[in-house]
Amino acid sequence: MKSFRLQELAQLLDAQLQGNPDCLVTGLGTLQNASAGQLAFLASASYRKQLASTRAGAVLLTAEDASAFSGNCLIVADPYQAYARLSHLFDRKPVAVAGIHPSAVVDATAVVATSASVGPGAVIEAGAVIGDNVVIGAHSVVGARSRIGNDGWLAPRVTLYHDVVVGERVVIQSGAVIGGEGFGFAKQNGQWLKIAQIGGVTIGDDVEIGANTTVDRGALDDTRIGNGVKLDNQIMIAHNVEIGDNTAMAACVGISGSTKIGRNCMLAGGVGLVGHIEICDNVFVTGMTMVTHSITEPGAYSSGTAMQAAADWKKNAVRFRQLDDMARRIRTLEKQQK
Repeated sequence: MKSFRLQELAQLLDAQLQGNPDCLVTGLGTLQNASAGQLAFLASASYRKQLASTRAGAVLLTAEDASAFSGNCLIVADPYQAYARLSHLFDRKPVAVAGIHPSAVVDATAVVATSASVGPGAVIEAGAVIGDNVVIGAHSVVGARSRIGNDGWLAPRVTLYHDVVVGERVVIQSGAVIGGEGFGFAKQNGQWLKIAQIGGVTIGDDVEIGANTTVDRGALDDTRIGNGVKLDNQIMIAHNVEIGDNTAMAACVGISGSTKIGRNCMLAGGVGLVGHIEICDNVFVTGMTMVTHSITEPGAYSSGTAMQAAADWKKNAVRFRQLDDMARRIRTLEKQQK
């Protein structure tokens, strides 16, 4: 079990220490459930009431909250950010061992760095390049001519099709499929004619892609994911989508083909975007919003209606259907008054 003196953590975070510098921290926990050996954090005012009763050995706090707290604490500007930094000290994820597992299948023309780890049952196809310190999880597939930059991590059962280029320090979670064929068909005599998807996928540095997320390959040019992009689980990125640097998306976002999303955007859960539109930089789209046209001004955007009691919703649904008739009647009354 790893343990750190509170003083060590204070130095790591450049935080002000209040209380016992020799307090031993062996893990992290919530304010409600932390034990005496754990460090908790207060990142939202809604949890402030739990501060008085917490059993945590120490707490990450802002200066304002620390002034009313008598226990051990580390005073920081942003407790949640500090927690994020410390979380890696206590990460229990197994450390991969360099080398190729005997059950893995690696094509003779593939290039695998000696410091890389290729897990059981993994497949590395012809012409693929695996960089330094890359981890390829069990039963993952790296397709022909695909490249993975240094320090990447693929969980078990990740699939990279052919001609996928992945930058450095990229994390891809289980079940993700990168480079699958985009949904491209042309109508011919009442039937659908398949269009070959001959582009690839290019992923920048420091990207994270969640479990069961799919990124389709481009029809002609590559689908492109910028540096620092964070994709949650079960997201659908269609062919030739472009996502700008440091944009983040929550689970179940769906993006149709050839849509361009700017830098530093945030898309909440369940957001849908139609194809061939552009979203400028610094846009926040709230959950379950359907984006049907381009957004050219930074800011927050929403669509749909908020949850309400079913009986009220049914009444309003009836009124929605009456809006057009009501508008015509209002225009008639306005004309009569002139």
